[in-house]
Amino acid sequence: MKRIMLAALCAASLVTGCDQQQSEEAMNKLKSIFNSVKPDALLLKDLKPGVTTEAEIRNQMGEPETARTFTDGSRRLEYPRGPAGTTTYMVDLDANGRFVAATQVLTAENIAKVRPGMSQDEVRRLLGKPTTVAEYPLKKERVWSWHWEEGGVTRDAMFNAHFGPDGILTTTSRSEAEGGGRH
Repeated sequence: MKRIMLAALCAASLVTGCDQQQSEEAMNKLKSIFNSVKPDALLLKDLKPGVTTEAEIRNQMGEPETARTFTDGSRRLEYPRGPAGTTTYMVDLDANGRFVAATQVLTAENIAKVRPGMSQDEVRRLLGKPTTVAEYPLKKERVWSWHWEEGGVTRDAMFNAHFGPDGILTTTSRSEAEGGGRH
């Protein structure tokens, strides 16, 4: 009888553990969804240079799309605000894992830096994850596109980077954002 009770207790604790794990996974998914639509002001709220830790950033902003570590030990976390968003933040951390700065990289200044001859990785480091990637097998071309706020005549547009089969940028172009550039 004691063994049956012990086995029942163990089974109950395993089920409770599974339920807790499933609950945590569900909460993490909900948090991720909320972070993806959270207004930028809330996303970046109270980040203090030299004080805020990477763990605190991840708690507030969610998991980054990519995390890169540099030779000096500093890190860069990428937070695209998509899929239809027009901002991507690069969050820089020092070698001690403390917040340095958050920079919105989908800007005219950064887009002007994209030049033929760059690799896909170089473009990705500059602009972050593209909104869309299209393959054109007959042209032997892959086109990465970013939705961004261009300013000027239309508020938002698509910046397109055209890569050859070798992954090297051949040209860039501009197109209207879906919906004719209206919000």
